[in-house]
Amino acid sequence: MMRKWMVTGAGLLWIVIGMGTGAGRLRASPLPEAQDQAKPGYSLPEYNAYKDADAEQNPQQKVTKLDAFLKQYPNSTLMPYIYRDYYNAYMALKNYAQVMEYSDRMLALGDKIDSQGRLEAYYTRAQAFYLASSDKAFQTPDIQTKARDAAIAGLKSVDDLKKPDAEPTDQFEKQKNGVKVLFNSIAAMTSMTLKDYASSANYYKAVLAIDPTDAISHFRLGVVYLQMTPPQANDGFWELARSIGLKSPNAAQVQTYLKNQLIRYQQPACDKLVDDQVSELVTLASSSADRPATLSVPSAADLRKARDDTANFLPSLKAGGDAGKVMWLASCGLEYPDVGVRVMDAPVVEGDNVTLKVFRGATPEEIEAATEPNMEVKIVGQPEAKKLEKDAVVRFTGTLVGYTQTPFLLTWDKCKINTEDLPEEKSAPTKKPPVKRAPAKKAPAGN
Repeated sequence: MMRKWMVTGAGLLWIVIGMGTGAGRLRASPLPEAQDQAKPGYSLPEYNAYKDADAEQNPQQKVTKLDAFLKQYPNSTLMPYIYRDYYNAYMALKNYAQVMEYSDRMLALGDKIDSQGRLEAYYTRAQAFYLASSDKAFQTPDIQTKARDAAIAGLKSVDDLKKPDAEPTDQFEKQKNGVKVLFNSIAAMTSMTLKDYASSANYYKAVLAIDPTDAISHFRLGVVYLQMTPPQANDGFWELARSIGLKSPNAAQVQTYLKNQLIRYQQPACDKLVDDQVSELVTLASSSADRPATLSVPSAADLRKARDDTANFLPSLKAGGDAGKVMWLASCGLEYPDVGVRVMDAPVVEGDNVTLKVFRGATPEEIEAATEPNMEVKIVGQPEAKKLEKDAVVRFTGTLVGYTQTPFLLTWDKCKINTEDLPEEKSAPTKKPPVKRAPAKKAPAGN
């Protein structure tokens, strides 16, 4: 089986090209032979005209000869073979619209074609649609709907196909599965374009039931899950990670897409935490085909709820686990105003920057009893903070940037101490100016 990677309007996907042997190959119906017909439904000149067109190797010249045949014999009983030559010639010319047109004409013949001929027409139509699907002209609702309907009918034709007696069962099933992959992929792609996300997901899952290691279908299924309303986030992010874990040929792009979708879904303030989540998802998906039942990706609403739960800010971070992860994801990168703390050590000074080791607790008693800091506060551009003394109680405004659970420590950056809590500047003593004495008055002159 040969797989061909294609970039389409729906993304990167693979299809089975039924040109060789093995899965996905479709056998052609036998060509008519005049001598095999006791009473042929066509004349000898008609048959010779068909044979001449059929034998033509140049696709464009073949189409010209087929046009001439169709003009001269519009009601020929050889039409199944004429239409087959048409869609094969147009496939060689990469005129996919005409491939679909003549495939549809073939299928419109109904009972005049056998089950193998019907399946081949559906299969060729599906190939042509797939190869043309990046063209905007093929992305209209009408064309997409027809392509989906034809793919679904093609799936039924596969199920109706009977195994030839001489064909080994395993080989026959392998061929059928290869054809089903293409039909399910087309049905999934078109359903997604038509915003029928539930159906699209089912068709992609049918592809993956045949080939669980198909990285591209995992990617497309992940995209579908995230397009649903509401998004099926856990399934969607898992499928994207599974695609990366299976070494998708565009894994770097999928990883970027996964990160961007996480940012959109969560709206966090710390990019690094998004990178950590991506790494964790990919690691899990690389080692397991099934999503862990406990996997839960918090949403923006979950993070807002955690941020509003101020009473559990420190307890959740100290406890860790899932609650701690959600609280940290909700809090990291945010600026908090007037955080009340107790200074635990003398300030560390580097130029105009000052670092304080401080403690914050849930109650004044806890703050008073503390012996070790649980926060590191980096004050920028406020050199007067170096005058703060151990055990001073101050308020600061800063951005939360770091967290370790054991030993518990929160790191803050770009902080400023509330100016009301800074030590007052002591005025330097000044000398009293000398007392100036008034000049002595002269006695008035006598008369």
